[in-house]
Amino acid sequence: MRIAVMQANANVGDQAANLRAIDEAAARAAGEGADVLVTPELFVSGYAPLLLRTVDPDAERGILAELGRIAKHRKVALVASYPQVEELGEEKRRQYICAVLFDASGELAVTYRKVHLFGDDEPRAFACSEAPPTTVELAGLRVSLLICFDVEFPEAVRAAAVAGADVVLAPTALAAGFDDVPQVLLRARALENGVALAYANHTGEEDGLVLGGGSVIVGPDGGLLAEGDDAPRIILGDVTRDDIDAARREVDYLGRRRPTTYAAWERDG
Repeated sequence: MRIAVMQANANVGDQAANLRAIDEAAARAAGEGADVLVTPELFVSGYAPLLLRTVDPDAERGILAELGRIAKHRKVALVASYPQVEELGEEKRRQYICAVLFDASGELAVTYRKVHLFGDDEPRAFACSEAPPTTVELAGLRVSLLICFDVEFPEAVRAAAVAGADVVLAPTALAAGFDDVPQVLLRARALENGVALAYANHTGEEDGLVLGGGSVIVGPDGGLLAEGDDAPRIILGDVTRDDIDAARREVDYLGRRRPTTYAAWERDG
């Protein structure tokens, strides 16, 4: 599997411009032979949680239609993130930070809602999901989605790995100054689960927040396959079935875990 990660600066509030940027990146990724392009968290809208407290629920249909069109036209699978609205009836609704995976035929393959919301602003605009990560086959490997803060929790990446994931694709919006996240935490998450992990961040300023770039593609042994600086760019990394199997043979973390024991520790603690 060849993974492309889009690192870019979104235009807050300009959905059309952001979708055009995704289309251009998808064309470049396809030209490089990528099987999938991963784009940053909430890139479709721009990362501005407090401006997204009231989202037009009718916009989702147009967003999904355009993302599917891009994937099909460019012949590359696509991961993108946007604010999703769930109607609850009686004029009530709930919003989530959502990521979707479209396959190269333009079919929606995975929908994932963020479980761990970061800081003070995200919880004011969005709800935490309770749904676990799921997997789908893509280019001969099992793929799962997580979003930003999720990958900093061992439980989230482990849940994806236990569900069968070989590769975790993660849109993010990481502020400048948190380099330990891609350089330390993500590499540990990949190594301890024998999964490859692709992490796509914004660059530049969006709604007053400076986003730090530093996107990475990490192999299942925890090694860096590709990394970005603080400038807009596309990075590429290759992961094979042999890479995944070799990392898991080296140290079989998944096979030797003892979930019943851990559950007893939590219960007794």
